[in-house]
Amino acid sequence: MDRKDWMGLLARAPADILADLWDGLGLSPAYRWLRAPEVGGVMVQGRAGGTGAPFNLGEMTVTRCALTLADGAVGHAYVQGRDKRQAEQAALVDALMQGPEAGRVRGGLLEPLAAQMQARDSTRAAKAAATKVEFFTLVRGDD
Repeated sequence: MDRKDWMGLLARAPADILADLWDGLGLSPAYRWLRAPEVGGVMVQGRAGGTGAPFNLGEMTVTRCALTLADGAVGHAYVQGRDKRQAEQAALVDALMQGPEAGRVRGGLLEPLAAQMQARDSTRAAKAAATKVEFFTLVRGDD
């Protein structure tokens, strides 16, 4: 898992699951803010068919922050919504993943978080698949 992967995972993570896993780690590293959590909006773009010309879909609320640990590692976070604590935890995870605690954070937080989110997505996909309607056309023998 590289930085792009864990940053994306943390950005999409439900706040309650992230908080539970963070508390389970039992880490409380000293840090100072480079940019305290702040709430703002970003424009979300879409593409017709996934490949067409981009268009502005609408705005989304995000919270961002940046911090530095006592050892100099810098952590950044952008998370969906207005949860400043979630942004703080995500930035702490980002910073810790750049130091000696990376293995502990990966095994105790990132891997369980990825597994829980995958299970949640699979459940949602199965529920949607159960409502799928198959349409077909019968061919008649008329010429």
